[in-house]
Amino acid sequence: MNLLSPTISKLVRLRYSRIEEWMNNPVTAQREILQDLVTHGQHTDFGRKYNMKNLFTVKAFKEAIPIHEYDDIKPWICKLMNGEQNQLWDSPVNWFAKSSGTTSDKSKFIPVTEESLEDCHYQAGKDVLTLYYQINPESYLLTGKGLVIGGSHQVSQLNEDIFFGDLSAVLMQNMPAWGQWIRTPELAIALLDEWETKIESLAQSTIYENVTSISGVPTWTQVLIKRILEVTGRQNIKEVWPNLELYMHGGVSFTPYKENFKKLLGDGIHYMEMYNASEGFFAAQDNIDEEGMLLFLNHGIFYEFMPVEEYGKPNPETVGLNKVELRKQYAIIISTNGGLWRYLVGDTIQFTTLFPFRIKVTGRLKHFMNAFGEEVIVENTDAAIAAASKKTGALVNDYTAAPIYFSEENNGAHEWLIEFEKEPANMEQFVYELDSSLKNLNSDYEAKRHKNIALRMPVVHCLKRGVFNLWLKQKGKLGGQHKVPRLSNNRNFIEELYALLQTVY
Repeated sequence: MNLLSPTISKLVRLRYSRIEEWMNNPVTAQREILQDLVTHGQHTDFGRKYNMKNLFTVKAFKEAIPIHEYDDIKPWICKLMNGEQNQLWDSPVNWFAKSSGTTSDKSKFIPVTEESLEDCHYQAGKDVLTLYYQINPESYLLTGKGLVIGGSHQVSQLNEDIFFGDLSAVLMQNMPAWGQWIRTPELAIALLDEWETKIESLAQSTIYENVTSISGVPTWTQVLIKRILEVTGRQNIKEVWPNLELYMHGGVSFTPYKENFKKLLGDGIHYMEMYNASEGFFAAQDNIDEEGMLLFLNHGIFYEFMPVEEYGKPNPETVGLNKVELRKQYAIIISTNGGLWRYLVGDTIQFTTLFPFRIKVTGRLKHFMNAFGEEVIVENTDAAIAAASKKTGALVNDYTAAPIYFSEENNGAHEWLIEFEKEPANMEQFVYELDSSLKNLNSDYEAKRHKNIALRMPVVHCLKRGVFNLWLKQKGKLGGQHKVPRLSNNRNFIEELYALLQTVY
């Protein structure tokens, strides 16, 4: 197979001219995408409501159609899931990607059309390979298998024609022959729903494969690699798969994981970040030595960028590529060939370069914890605190929470600092109820907590009354609209509070 590597490399890199075309003409590429989207959308119920047949400019498009969050577009999605076609897109919608909950739902369901599969997700997958081979023309990547570590939901059926699963399950189920040929494990294992069984099956079935790349969220990838090393008795994964050369990651910040992955994988591994969501495949690194991912501009997605300070305003301003600024915080607004129209994804980004346009993900519009792909938001934790308090007779004044990252000894966890007005009679029961409520409220948290594979039980500490106010006072933020940050994706606030406790108590 290695004799084929130069030929494979040349064929893959021939596609780079297509990427260069939209890289060099980004604004034109985006206008053509919008024109194509509106051509499809005008024949739908949504398009007729907003008179899409008469929207000939970006300005008219933005003036006619409001920005949507999930709850705004949910009624259209419900009709689609009930089999009423032609709601948001003019070709059949038979698949939905299930992802983590919004402010009102445990889970949300994103339409997946044939166009979004072929022209967005799969085209982006081919472009990722092209970008990698452009950087590494001597690569042997496609002479082996790509280990794909998917999600935790099997494909489910709503009715005879409508199916849903998490994005990785939907992509694998519909993957063309070329994709099946270059990936491992077999589909039956990839779609297993029970994660303890799945990790064991993945480990046992891939040990003897010629794995040249791994792709997956760091949380689950780390769990699998540790199990493979246990089974084989090896020190790092390079000893198991000597031809491994690439780890493709995304979904959560890789920063806390990077050093541990260097130990787990071994030397000579390239790392490549991707920005792939249920709503679309947005970006990937084209220079693995520099920060920032190349924004994909010809994949059936029209982008707008809303300055974060505009969020919550009645008519928030958005800008196009020709007006974005470096290092400014934007929320992404997308219109897609999956039938999403001016949809607020919820992620915040910054541009790291202009022409070509590269971005990095900086967080979410709202407070959150997403260190392990759990996407816990403040509404989840507020509701869980209330439920646990009610069941244990506790009263909570305030709280903050942050992740405890993986170590060599333990899996991850959420660490809570809680100031009680009235402590629960049984703290263990409080922690149990808190954890159970979060599982009920958030399907991604529930998946990560399953059998403690990725997340163990929350670690909860009681603070003396007045600690939070003292902390705010020291920061000059006591009173007014200042408040304790409920959630963070880093440990800055918790470490500051620990330092305060050591000096005062």
